[in-house]
Amino acid sequence: MSSTTAAIDSPGVVQKPKLDQGLGNAGKIGFAAAIVTAIVYVGYSIFVDASAAGIHANTYLPFILLFIALLVALGFEFVNGFHDTANAVATVIYTNSMPANVAVVWSGFFNFLGVLLSSGAVAFGIVSLLPVELILQVGSSAGFAMVFALLTAAIVWNLATWYLGIPSSSSHTLIGSIIGVGIANALMHGRSGTAGVDWTKAADIGKALLLSPLLGFTVAALLFLTLKVLVRNKALYEEPKNGLPPPWWIRGLLVFTCSGVSFAHGSNDGQKGMGLIMLILIGTVPTAYALNRAVPPQYVADFHSHSSMVVQALGTHGGEALSESDPRATITRYIADKQLAPQTVPALSALVVDIDQQVSEYGTLAKVPAEATRNMRNDMYLAAEAVKRLGKESSLALSDADGKALTEYKASLDKATRFIPTWVKVAVAFALGLGTMVGWKRIVITVGEKIGKSHLTYAQGASAELVAMCTIGAADVFGLPVSTTHVLSSGVAGTMTANKSGLQMSTVRNLLMAWVLTLPVSIALAGSLYWVLSHVF
Repeated sequence: MSSTTAAIDSPGVVQKPKLDQGLGNAGKIGFAAAIVTAIVYVGYSIFVDASAAGIHANTYLPFILLFIALLVALGFEFVNGFHDTANAVATVIYTNSMPANVAVVWSGFFNFLGVLLSSGAVAFGIVSLLPVELILQVGSSAGFAMVFALLTAAIVWNLATWYLGIPSSSSHTLIGSIIGVGIANALMHGRSGTAGVDWTKAADIGKALLLSPLLGFTVAALLFLTLKVLVRNKALYEEPKNGLPPPWWIRGLLVFTCSGVSFAHGSNDGQKGMGLIMLILIGTVPTAYALNRAVPPQYVADFHSHSSMVVQALGTHGGEALSESDPRATITRYIADKQLAPQTVPALSALVVDIDQQVSEYGTLAKVPAEATRNMRNDMYLAAEAVKRLGKESSLALSDADGKALTEYKASLDKATRFIPTWVKVAVAFALGLGTMVGWKRIVITVGEKIGKSHLTYAQGASAELVAMCTIGAADVFGLPVSTTHVLSSGVAGTMTANKSGLQMSTVRNLLMAWVLTLPVSIALAGSLYWVLSHVF
């Protein structure tokens, strides 16, 4: 008899949950049908969007590359799903609140909902870490090498840590892979490795990844101690006996927090795949996906108004006359080098005027011809990144009115370039939701049995899950990627410490080792793959 299904010899023995129950034949058929449905839906959606944009395939190679790239991107989300599922379901399983096979399907459904209802802010926060020259040339061989390298590196490290049963962060891994590609790209073009990444954005994300587990540990411990003072029900602080479920109200709270963590995980982690899928679509089918052709009719008039206000605001800050005929080169250097030059402000003004003329000429984004789509999007992306950085330049001493003009102009640019089609959300939702239903057992055992020296109690499970749900939900609101794994695992450790249960130091060491190694390993792996794939493509 396995250790996970040990029989009960006496009322005082803690029964471990049954983790070997599968989905059953009906569940397997439904699982396979969902995969086929998702693939057909994605293919049909791309066909409809391409046809609406007037695209007729003369060669199938771009679409073959698109299909492979989408499979890899959705494969990352699938792996992310089963790698991180344990963080949502471990507590409900080990407190007998839900059977394991029911819990993972329940979690998968709420992951699915979380992706569908996500804001998209995290998706483009991740993308902004990438080197500007690669984003502008995402349809080139270097662009494909970038996408394949960072996604493959993230999948490999996620699978390695999953196989060893070590809860590691998919967010951590993906961000490390992006940094690795940025550094490799800079070195390959004779620049310093530090020039390949937006380190300001990386620092913000790094702080979120660093502080979230500390927050999870501390707040979960304090919440558990508060419960002990306020709720004097002895059964809540003891190990579950005889496989019995907790009292109905604590069971309801545990199921609620499991649902909340699953939803928050979907809304946060699902967006990382969305951002990369949009890069893939922009690179392979720019006519259909480079610009948001569904903006309202009022958009053109509003855009012209915002453009005029920005030109007026920038005009008060002078600068030298442009020595280059094309302001794009000046703006690209400013974004890449992060150094404000005398020609930067007039170059940005000239670019703003140029974009406004293009938008006004076509009357609506839906009428931008195929040959102009990619260039217009690149111009808008350059202007948006320059405006964002310029707004932080203390040497310009921007007034509140100038700052407001820049903010409103950037928002109008983002409406045209930062959008996610519904079918992309649905595809990622399927990948993440289905991923939660397989391969979860290894990490569940680690979270449920190997962090503390005692069995997880009802109050500990509720405290850790509630803190994880709130932390991840708040991060999604602010557009910051955080690690579900780190927050929940540290929350469980915090409640174990608060209860004086003790920690299993071998597991803690593995968690810390994974946390320390994830960035350097993913950076090195993605950078190496990018170098190889750049030569292959």
